[in-house]
Amino acid sequence: MIPRYARPEFARIWEPQTRFTIMFEIEAHAADKMAELDVIPKEAARTIWEKGRGVIFNVDRIDEIEREVKHDVIAFLTHVTELVGPEARFLHQGMTSSDVNDTALAVQLARATDLLIEDVDLVLAALKRRAMEHRMTPCVGRSHGIHAEPTTFGLKLAGHYAEFQRTRQRLVAARAEIATCAISGAVGTFANVAPEVEAHVAGKMGLEVEPVSTQVIPRDRHAAYFAALAVAGSAIERLAVEIRHLQRTEVLEAEEPFDPGQKGSSAMPHKRNPILTENLTGLARLIRSAVTPALENVALWHERDISHSSVERAIAPDTTIHLDFALRRLAGVVERLVVYPDNMMRNLDRLGGLVHSQRVLLALTQKGMSREAAYSAVQTNAMKVWRGEGDFLGFLKADADIRPHLSDAELAELFDLGYHFKAVDTVFARVFSR
Repeated sequence: MIPRYARPEFARIWEPQTRFTIMFEIEAHAADKMAELDVIPKEAARTIWEKGRGVIFNVDRIDEIEREVKHDVIAFLTHVTELVGPEARFLHQGMTSSDVNDTALAVQLARATDLLIEDVDLVLAALKRRAMEHRMTPCVGRSHGIHAEPTTFGLKLAGHYAEFQRTRQRLVAARAEIATCAISGAVGTFANVAPEVEAHVAGKMGLEVEPVSTQVIPRDRHAAYFAALAVAGSAIERLAVEIRHLQRTEVLEAEEPFDPGQKGSSAMPHKRNPILTENLTGLARLIRSAVTPALENVALWHERDISHSSVERAIAPDTTIHLDFALRRLAGVVERLVVYPDNMMRNLDRLGGLVHSQRVLLALTQKGMSREAAYSAVQTNAMKVWRGEGDFLGFLKADADIRPHLSDAELAELFDLGYHFKAVDTVFARVFSR
């Protein structure tokens, strides 16, 4: 974990103390059910809870034991025995290491996802507020980075809002898929631990029972989980790249907040750089980098191997922490985004009305011109404007091929900006009434 990007509340999920507490709870709940089934003494199960509940585990001691035994779960259980005493021998009856490790990881990922969903809700709230604020703020739409037709800044943000709605849905589904419990023994046959124990632990830990665990929870679940996080990262980057473009000096339709005392460059005092959204682009790359190793973890040997373990020790905390930080940062950027409607209008007018070319094309076809002839006539005049030779509407009015079909008044009406915004309310109703 990189402290720079780790919110304390989120980082605590991945601290060793948290993990050992979860592992103890799994073992102790399993012991409760085993006692109920008369597999171990009921007094032993009570003692395990009495001496182990709320204890602060000695992480250094566990590490010390692991250096000797070369096994993380045995090291943990050895330390629990030091704390609980002889009754600890009844822990882990019929269980295997993956029962504890995989179930603990499921709990951690579920808790992390709960916070990630809260983060997405912050992004959604900011996007909705700003979209409503700029519902009818005109700006130019771009395709291939080139001026296309008019749109509104609110519509731009509404599109991102809809994307983050889908992101939220994916995270909810990913949480459900990852939150499963496996307490099934050495190769998943329940030979030495009853299925009732698994069901009991699952209920106590807020998980579902894994239908078939070979000794591990199948890693297609984890692959799907990290894929959902990666798509969330791409949603973040798409909005970040949009803001970065809009902040370019030549565009300057919107920009990140720039706080008093902030410095943009060590060399150039005038600079106001899009550092927040550039950071988000970089974090998105890190988030997506977890997908390939997660996919490669799916194909384990036979009932299990541990080639997945080292991967997940890195990607589980790092990817969720990076996404948490990125979502929080994005929510703040959107909430405080500085918007320049006057610059948007200036840019919209920059091509002298060329953004209305499709309306002229369609009007000519409706007046009887073939599409090919209409396209050629409109394009010929548009290219003159591109070359800086004059005004688009003026060229159209003077065109001998166009005059028989459209009057000056009809042509002028085709340049009405409001025409493009007549369906804005329809789109907003689709997006925000869900």
